Amino acid sequence: MMTPSPRSSTSASPEPHYPASPLARPTRPLLWRLYVSHTLSTWNARSFEFGAVIFLAAVFPGTLFFASCYALFRSAAAAALGSWIGNQVDHKNRLHVVRQSIVWQRLSVAASCLILVYMVGNHEKGVIMYARFFASVLLACVEKLAFVANTVSVERDWIIVVSDSLKADRQELNSVMRRIDLVCKLIAPVGIGLLDGYSTKVAIWVVFAQNAISVLIEYFAIAQVYTSIPELGRGKETNHAETPTIDPQQQSVASSSSPRSIINIAAHLQPWKDYIRNPAFLASLSLSLLYLTVLSFASQMTTYLLTLGFTSTHVSIMRLVSVVLELSATVAAPWLMNKIGAVRTGLWFINEQVLSIALAIGLYLMTNNKPMLAGGVLVLGVCLSRLGLWGFDLSVQFLVQEDAPESTRGSFSAIEMSLQNFFELLSFATTMVFWRPDEFWIPVLVSGAAVALSAALFAAFVRGKRGHLLHTDRCLKRMGKSVGKVRYRVLPTIEEEVEMDDVVR
Repeated sequence: MMTPSPRSSTSASPEPHYPASPLARPTRPLLWRLYVSHTLSTWNARSFEFGAVIFLAAVFPGTLFFASCYALFRSAAAAALGSWIGNQVDHKNRLHVVRQSIVWQRLSVAASCLILVYMVGNHEKGVIMYARFFASVLLACVEKLAFVANTVSVERDWIIVVSDSLKADRQELNSVMRRIDLVCKLIAPVGIGLLDGYSTKVAIWVVFAQNAISVLIEYFAIAQVYTSIPELGRGKETNHAETPTIDPQQQSVASSSSPRSIINIAAHLQPWKDYIRNPAFLASLSLSLLYLTVLSFASQMTTYLLTLGFTSTHVSIMRLVSVVLELSATVAAPWLMNKIGAVRTGLWFINEQVLSIALAIGLYLMTNNKPMLAGGVLVLGVCLSRLGLWGFDLSVQFLVQEDAPESTRGSFSAIEMSLQNFFELLSFATTMVFWRPDEFWIPVLVSGAAVALSAALFAAFVRGKRGHLLHTDRCLKRMGKSVGKVRYRVLPTIEEEVEMDDVVR
């Protein structure tokens, strides 16, 4: 939990009071600058992410190996170096980190586009072609790491400081940022896909041009937000109580007997230890597990639907319905969190996703002898599950923002994204092993098991945080009224026991 700012603790007026500053800190224009920067970052990332796959399909027609290899290494880079990115976010100046992420993201995309332009239309599969492909993979890894740094900085750190400084509703800020992600996820791939249908080279040059144009806008928009909110320029407070102390005698023995590599390994593992010890660990892990899935409109299920006989137009319509439900979750989640709290909201949404996926898998297996019908019921269940997925995502994001200490907020979020990319790698592995369309039911079952395990982990988190999973006392009281003579002894919850102890004292 963040400590309250000195401004809030010393102000005696019920109205928000801000210290004198060169700017009047108008809330709406500052938020719009933040939204513009985030929109450009997400738009360019989604355009390049989808475009690179179809560009490689044009370069290497008739095979999914190169596109899968490209996506695999891109996710692997984020999984392996996510903790290092989080460490940079925690210890570097906020504006410096975001600006560096913008520059490296734009440079890597621009260089990738130049390489892809030379590769398109060149049907020679010699050493030079494979060298260019390898270079494009390396640049994709850089782009992914830069995008992770930008996302962790803005969505998990800046949002908290901005909402506290401007007295803005953090749940609403999270929802707006998520809507931006989803809209870009829908529109950007459609636009690039239409351009690619006209000319692959034109589509590549458009991706290059929009990166070159947007970099200055994004670069200075985020700087204006930073300048207008002095709290963003303050260093993060380190919780010294959480830092383990080492006895000088033990330290001298360790330095004389232990190699330096062991000390370095321990330092690299420390962020992971902090992540596991965090109160929001189980909630974060349950969200990360949901990335081990083929039940989304990504390349795997899209390719499967195309092999069944669905057209690209059908898939686009399905994707549109899915995104509409995802956007509705960004409206429903803040409303529910204000009514019943983030913990219970997350429980409701993850259960909705479990029920939708279970229904989809059951109908899919029952109609597996009719491929088109099986694909249709699977899509229906997946679309319904997106409401629960993104509502659960927003709930967990709010819980993480509440529980992650300011000094390790970046590391926590980056490790969470590393786990998400790791589980995404496993989902790619399932379709690489079971690559035939008639074996797709195996990755589907693996995805369903991951959703069920995610729900179980979040239930354990809820149990540990509230002391109970369900309000059994209310249920049993109602049952007691209905059965008349039967009486139940209702045990107090942890919260009630603490209140009773306080009264006794």
